[in-house]
Amino acid sequence: MFQGETWNFLALGCEIPNAGDYKSVMAGEIPVIAVRDETGAVNAMVNRCAHRGNLVCIREAGNAERLTCVYHNWTYDLRGNLASVAFERGIRGKGGMPADFDRAGHGLQRLRVETRNGLVFGTFSETAPPLAEYLGPEMRANLDRVLGREMEILGRYQHRLDGNWKLYVENVRDTYHATLLHAFFPTFGLVRLSMKGGIELSEGGLHHLTYSIGASDRPESQYNARDLRAVKEGYALNAPELLESWPEYECGTTLAIQSIFPNFSVQQLSNVITVRLIVPRGPDESLLTWWILGAVEDTPEQRAMRLRQSNLVGPGGYIAMEDGAVVGWVRRGIAGAGERNSVLAMGGRDVARESDSRCNELSVRGFWQGWHGLMRGAVA
Repeated sequence: MFQGETWNFLALGCEIPNAGDYKSVMAGEIPVIAVRDETGAVNAMVNRCAHRGNLVCIREAGNAERLTCVYHNWTYDLRGNLASVAFERGIRGKGGMPADFDRAGHGLQRLRVETRNGLVFGTFSETAPPLAEYLGPEMRANLDRVLGREMEILGRYQHRLDGNWKLYVENVRDTYHATLLHAFFPTFGLVRLSMKGGIELSEGGLHHLTYSIGASDRPESQYNARDLRAVKEGYALNAPELLESWPEYECGTTLAIQSIFPNFSVQQLSNVITVRLIVPRGPDESLLTWWILGAVEDTPEQRAMRLRQSNLVGPGGYIAMEDGAVVGWVRRGIAGAGERNSVLAMGGRDVARESDSRCNELSVRGFWQGWHGLMRGAVA
């Protein structure tokens, strides 16, 4: 799937701003190098030496004029072409590569690369549609809205999750657990399902966007502490400035969670902007990376608000912490379940393109519809 008709998130352009800057990343279980060349273009190659399969880049990030495999010193240029081979002509006329050895046939395996809104994507497929078509108009519009200016990285988290990567993708796309699992959301009025909002799916269900607009109206008839465990009556913040914000978007959106199939997501929570990549580490483990972003044009006051609000997210965030825990609990709960099924009937059983209600599992059903479509294509 990761090597099929999909586009994989590889890097933020601002992570590799200069010629020779590179970053190592995983596309599913395949190690990949994203590197900026002398022309300013970003290239992506499989991080596997054409000689004996060793990792070419063993560091997570760096800068190099050439990419060099430490095992036998085969070197590659910034486009993945084989540039030199140690002892190619042998020593004193003995050994060396055969006379018909052609460097041009032994470069690094390349991916198609496209960039949008500072996000670098790559695909192994020659027949996958262009990135803009793959995303679709709804997904492009939200990326343009949230990331359509020069952004920079304010922070980064990386942590292990005790479960399959698809469990976390389901969590990202689950639009109604937020006010049940995350006590912080309803207690302090950040998100309630009664707020104006909706869900949009791309064609085929591959990608999703859920959003809410405006402040919570705190409808106590629907959110009563006696009925919902998540609402904590009587709680207050010792540092209420944690939730100070400004109306950053004319549309009034205060929460937008977007997933790009297979394993990438973009989130706007008030003024906190994050992107996330969940990478498989076998069937029962995954690795989650967060990037916290800010706009280069931010004022000092706006930057301070973003940084304070960023305490909501990440592995120890007031909101995001429970998601990581639930992935592990689900993994433990379904162990040995065999052929038993989950229930995804909230809001019906269809996979509509949009809904004005977030009290459903439409986006999760969309993920699995897209998944099965790709799997059928792979088998065929």
